[in-house]
Amino acid sequence: MINQYLLFLLFILAFLTANLPWLSDKLFCFITIAKKTAWMRWFEWLAWYLVALAVGLSFESKSMGTLSAQDWEFYVVTLCLFVVFALPGFIYCYDLKNLLKKT
Repeated sequence: MINQYLLFLLFILAFLTANLPWLSDKLFCFITIAKKTAWMRWFEWLAWYLVALAVGLSFESKSMGTLSAQDWEFYVVTLCLFVVFALPGFIYCYDLKNLLKKT
């Protein structure tokens, strides 16, 4: 039962971290910069992916006692899932924010 809660918590964490670069104008939500470029957002997004992956691996290690061996397909699927999770923030940052400013 506790594994279900950890999995749910991991999905919420991944969704939030996937959207942070697009919703915040600060680098990693702490460092104030003049203008956040698209490359900076993508770099930050990749760093948040690595953080979410590390948290997921630590959850697995803590709950199961060991890590399962994963091939490259696992990491590609998690990266694609992280891309899908980032879509609402990306749409807000590049489309919806400009549309809301015009009205």
